[in-house]
Amino acid sequence: MSNKIEDRYYFASFLLRIGLAIVFLYAGIAAFLSPDGWVGFVPGFVSNVISPYYFLHIHSIFNILLALWLISNKKVFYASIISSCALIAIILFNYTALDIVFRDISILFAAIALSVISYKK
Repeated sequence: MSNKIEDRYYFASFLLRIGLAIVFLYAGIAAFLSPDGWVGFVPGFVSNVISPYYFLHIHSIFNILLALWLISNKKVFYASIISSCALIAIILFNYTALDIVFRDISILFAAIALSVISYKK
């Protein structure tokens, strides 16, 4: 590949990584600062096992760590796969709130695109 094509791939990867990281970082921080606004998205079966507020704290830490991993540019393929799985779970477990989580479908495709361009044979 020529340097121009490699530069475009790197820049596209950078933009996708930063975009995804912002989403996960925002969600993680916002759930810590205002858990009452997020507790309604915790699936019922989780609430039966663990306090939804405790789950939110764990999930927030996961989101923040995932954001930092995406920003680090280390093993991006794996970070993007985990991001995709997390977004699929969010969409599936909150499908009744599709008027809110419909945006997550676009974010999911950004994560999938990142996995495609970061995959190395």
